[in-house]
Amino acid sequence: MKSIFKYLTIVFIVLLVLSGFAAILQSPLSTENKDVSLTGLAGKINNGEVKEIIVKGDNLEITLNDATELKSKKEIGVSITESLLNVGVTEEGLNAVNIDIQNESGFAFYAINILPILLPFIFIVFIFWFMFRQAQRGSMQAFSFGKSKARLATEGGKKRVTFKDVAGLIEAKEEVTEVVEFLRDPDKFKKLGARIPRGVLLVGSPGTGKTLLAKAVANEAKVPFFYVSGSEFVEMFVGVGASRVKDTFETAKKASPSIIFVDEIDAVGRQRGAGLGGGHDEREQTLNQILVEMDGFDTDDAVIVVAATNRPDTLDPALLRPGRFDRRIILDEPSMKDREEILKLHATDKPLAEDADLKVVAERTPGFSGADLANILNEAAILAARKNQKEITNENLVEAIEKVILGPERKSKVFSPKEKKIAAFHEAGHALVASSLPNTDPVHKVSIISRGRAGGYTLKLPSEDRHLKSRAEFESELAVLLGGQTAEEIVFNEITTGASNDLKVASDIARKMVTQYGMSEKLGPITFGEKDELVFLGKEITADKNYSNEIAYQIDQEVNRLITTAKETAKKTIKNKIETLNKIAEVLIEKETLERNEFYALVKA
Repeated sequence: MKSIFKYLTIVFIVLLVLSGFAAILQSPLSTENKDVSLTGLAGKINNGEVKEIIVKGDNLEITLNDATELKSKKEIGVSITESLLNVGVTEEGLNAVNIDIQNESGFAFYAINILPILLPFIFIVFIFWFMFRQAQRGSMQAFSFGKSKARLATEGGKKRVTFKDVAGLIEAKEEVTEVVEFLRDPDKFKKLGARIPRGVLLVGSPGTGKTLLAKAVANEAKVPFFYVSGSEFVEMFVGVGASRVKDTFETAKKASPSIIFVDEIDAVGRQRGAGLGGGHDEREQTLNQILVEMDGFDTDDAVIVVAATNRPDTLDPALLRPGRFDRRIILDEPSMKDREEILKLHATDKPLAEDADLKVVAERTPGFSGADLANILNEAAILAARKNQKEITNENLVEAIEKVILGPERKSKVFSPKEKKIAAFHEAGHALVASSLPNTDPVHKVSIISRGRAGGYTLKLPSEDRHLKSRAEFESELAVLLGGQTAEEIVFNEITTGASNDLKVASDIARKMVTQYGMSEKLGPITFGEKDELVFLGKEITADKNYSNEIAYQIDQEVNRLITTAKETAKKTIKNKIETLNKIAEVLIEKETLERNEFYALVKA
C-alpha cells in the first residue's frame, strides 16, 4: 500500500511539472521586455518609431529604432496586418516596418495543444500498468514461496575462519576433520569400503563454538557450503517447510560434493506425535521431509548435513539413528588450558599491558564458554577506553570478570553505616568459613560493593577443573552458604534478609543431595521423583512423585538435618575465630574490598 502511494505521488509531481512547463511555453515570461497595447503599437508605427516586428503565433516581439524591445499580442485568429490596420495603422507606416512571421516549434505546439489532452490518458494507463505489475509480482512470490532460503557461504572480503581460529575442542575438530578429508579425497575412504557419516550433529551449550566450528569446516573443506537456520523451514502453511527442505537438498546435490549446515535444528527436529494438528502439523511435515532426504529411498552420499543444537534431548529419535545423524560431536565448556588459548585468540587485536595475565583470567572463569570469554575481553576493552587508557590492564580484566558474573557496580546504592557494618560481617562470615573448612574452593575476593542484586559478594573459585563433587564438598559448601547469616546472628544477635539467596541455594543443594545424588545415610542410594518429558508446544518437564507421603516426610527431615548440621558447623567455626572475623569485617568497612593475598594475610595473622 505504501508503494502505491509512493508511485502516485511521483506521477502527480511529474504531471504538475509538465503542466507548468506547458504554461510557460504558452505564456513566455521576460524580465527585460515591456508590454505595450496594440493601440499603443499602432501610434508608434504611425510615428515611425518601430523598426521590426517578429510574429510568433499571437505574440509580437517589437524592436524600436533606439533598440528598445517591447512585446504585445495580436487578435486571435486574425493576421498581423489586419490587426494593425483595424487599430488605425496607415499603410505607409506599415510598409516602413519589417514584419517577420515565425512559425511555432513542433514541440511547443504539441506541448501547448496536445499534451493537456494526452496527460489524463497517460495517467490512467500508468495506473493499470502498476496494478498488473503488482499482481504479477504476487503470483511470482507465490511460486517462490516454497523455494530454499539456504545461502551459499562465501568469503565476502571477511576474515576466513579455519581450524586454527578455533581454540580447544580438540576431539571435535578431529571428528569434523574426517568429514573435510572425505570431501577432499573420497577415494581414500571408498577403497577401504568406508562410508562417511551422512549427518554430523554438533551438541553443546550456548556459546561453546558450534557455529564457529561449522564456519571453519566451510573454509577448510573448500566445497560449496550451504547454511540455513532451522526456523527458516517452518511457515504457517502446511507443506511449505517440506518444499523448502526438498529444494535445499536439490540445490546442494547440483553442487555436490557439498555441505548443508542447519543451525538450531531443534526448531524443526523436535519429537513428533504430540504437537497440534497431529500428522498434518507443518513442523512434523518438515521433519518428515528431512528424514526422507537424509536417508530415504533416493539419497546422495555426496551431500553431508552438519547441524547444531543445544537441546539434543528434544530431537526426534528417527533423526538421530544411524544413517541420518549417526555421528554426535559433544562440545563441552573449555578447560582451563583451553580457556587461556581462547583468550589469546580473542586478544590478538587488543593491546594488552605488560601486567595483563590471561592465565589468571582463565583461572577465574571456570564454566565459561568461548562466547563468555570473548565478552570478558570486550568488556575489559570498553572499561579501558572509558578511562582513556591506551592498553588493557590486568585490573580491567579482573573488573570485567566480576561485571560479567555479578553485574556492574551499583555506586548509587549507598549503605547506611549500620547496613554497611552488617554487610561487612555477613561477607566476612562467608569468607572465614570458606577458608577454615576443608573441601572448599579458595577465596579470591571479598567485597561489600553492590553488584547487580547482590549487596556484597565473596568470590570463591576452584584452582582446577572439576567434573565430580563429593558429599564432603557439598556439606562444606552448605556451611559456607550459611556462614553469612550465622555471623549476623552471633555479632548482632539478629538476622536480616541479606541471606535470602544463600538460603535458597543451600536448600536446593540439600534437596538434590537427598533426592538426586543418593547422599542421605538414612534413605540410602535411591533417587526420588521422576521427570516426565512431554513434548507439547515445546518441551515441558514435570516431576512425578513416585514415593509415598512417609518418604516425603523423611526427605524433608533429611534436608532439615543437612541444613541444621551445616549451620552448627558454621557457628562453631565463627565462634572459634571470632577475633579473625572482627579483623576481616573492620578492614572491609574501611576498604570495602579485600583481594586474595590481603584476605589470607588477615586469616593467618
